[in-house]
Amino acid sequence: MQCELCGAKIRGAPKIVRIEGAELRVCSQCARLGTEVHRPPARPGAHRKTPGAPAAPQRRRPRDVFDLMEGEIVDDYSDRIRTSRMQKGWTQKDLAMRIKEKELLVKKFEKGDLIPEDVVRKKLEQVLGVSLLDTASDDLAADTGGTLTTTFGDLIKIKKGDR
Repeated sequence: MQCELCGAKIRGAPKIVRIEGAELRVCSQCARLGTEVHRPPARPGAHRKTPGAPAAPQRRRPRDVFDLMEGEIVDDYSDRIRTSRMQKGWTQKDLAMRIKEKELLVKKFEKGDLIPEDVVRKKLEQVLGVSLLDTASDDLAADTGGTLTTTFGDLIKIKKGDR
């Protein structure tokens, strides 16, 4: 198992630590950076099933914002929206009426001030006939054979400029 903070291989049992409100499985060296979360020990007979006993309901993982996202939007989405609209000879107001959104929203999309949510993005793609999702990153992710993942430690190194 890999430390979720520094990326080092964890030897033994990982420590569960709360850092900035997030619970992470970390190595003993990174455990000092947060407060350790103590979970109650599992009861010895908790996993045994008795015949005829109803099955315990499975706990579902809470949904977050990333579950609702279908992919990564392209960097030049504003240019794609503007050029496609202009090729069709529509004004920003015309486009807004066709996707049933406010004109101000279309203006913000075209200026790059606002990234369209998935519902609005789908409307734009359908009406304008353009693709606003980045599919190349999906192909790159599928081609990598390793199991390395980005950790918080990697992000800190990137932000500081240490490589």
